[in-house]
Amino acid sequence: MSSVRILIVEDDADHGRSLQEAISDLGYEVEVAATGEAGIEAFRARGADVVLTDLVLPDVDGIAVMQRIRALGAAPVILMTAYASIDTSVRAIREGAYDYLQKPLDIDELQTKLERALEAARLRRQVEQLSAEVRGKWSAHGWVAESPVMREVVRQTLALADTNATVLIRGASGTGKELVARALHADGPRANGPFVAVNCAAFAESLLESELFGHEKGSFTGAVTRRAGAFERAEGGTLFLDEIGDAPPAVQVKLLRVLEDREIMRVGGQKSFRVDVRLVSATNRDLDERVASGKFRQDLLYRLAVVSIVLPPLRERREDIRPLAERFIAQAQKEHGRRIRAVEPEWFARLEAYDWPGNIRELRNTIEAAVVTAPDEVLQAERLALGGVAPAAAPGAPKGALTIPAGATFAEIEKKVLGDVLRRHEGNRSLTAAELGLSRRTIQRKIQEYDLPY
Repeated sequence: MSSVRILIVEDDADHGRSLQEAISDLGYEVEVAATGEAGIEAFRARGADVVLTDLVLPDVDGIAVMQRIRALGAAPVILMTAYASIDTSVRAIREGAYDYLQKPLDIDELQTKLERALEAARLRRQVEQLSAEVRGKWSAHGWVAESPVMREVVRQTLALADTNATVLIRGASGTGKELVARALHADGPRANGPFVAVNCAAFAESLLESELFGHEKGSFTGAVTRRAGAFERAEGGTLFLDEIGDAPPAVQVKLLRVLEDREIMRVGGQKSFRVDVRLVSATNRDLDERVASGKFRQDLLYRLAVVSIVLPPLRERREDIRPLAERFIAQAQKEHGRRIRAVEPEWFARLEAYDWPGNIRELRNTIEAAVVTAPDEVLQAERLALGGVAPAAAPGAPKGALTIPAGATFAEIEKKVLGDVLRRHEGNRSLTAAELGLSRRTIQRKIQEYDLPY
């Protein structure tokens, strides 16, 4: 018996039998229901790959049958009618029918449309399966991708992960470039190898060269032992070079040689040796402009950007702001031992309306600050600090209490809040702990961590 099921909803018994015979001869399993309600119940109980339903039925019309079946599952529905017209066909398609057939049915046309409907159903299932796999992967990597532009980034990243292509990730600061780099590594053939990240902007030129390529003992003052560089440490895995646009000219020359010859030489070394590393780089700079101004080698850019992934700023993926915020709220509660029992709707609306020049990093820091300083375990819209504007004081709070410096980092905010509350309680740890909802041990640890004079 065929695994493909066709459900026919037809009140004309003779026509139903002839259809059943014709479709069975095509190799499909067929079930016939004589009323709309019987057809709906048959679909609910046993399902079907394609549904053929008459437009005119004794209890409910074919449009209603189609709508209720589509609510139960995504099987294509083909409407049959003896009164075909342009208006009828347009209405059928507009209401969600896959196609329609005019009675008396032509068997060749019926076969063609059934085959097309079955192929459409197969492709839909395949897309749904792939979408589920992709969602599972992007969730595992910490991605939030409700926006179409971010879903395209996810699709491109997962497609490239299975290759060894050199990838350049472009995007403003705070957009999540390292997250993409780690996904390229984790879902690729080098997943069992090391992932090594180096920020090219964090080192002076001489130190960056040593960090990347290593050095021999005695190659410079302080080089008391041989040291393996990032390329050696990433052997068999992935090397992520963040802020590649800040690499100095001498380092650019050496990187070009690695990409061309797959060989490196340690600082102070006499011979080169091969390395097996996938190179992924990232930049928040316009490298084409830096090439034009002579600050970046064009031949190196060609080698780095075999494929480019462009990360959108947060303002271009506003559908992702609320789910990101909800994730950061949960993380901040866990990390800082806080509890948020309610969030004002306007609080989320303000988040979604703001342009987030600092992107995801700014959003995360804003959420952390809001969770730690929330009065009465509620995130209030009027106390939400956006764009360097400090939030309003909590109603009833003493003047000057819990004043947050605009643009402060989370650590600075936490230090300021703790200091203000300790000052108000004249250094009493127990009272401070009670007001902030933290343990006395945590308060003591934070006092030592921030070197507060209490």
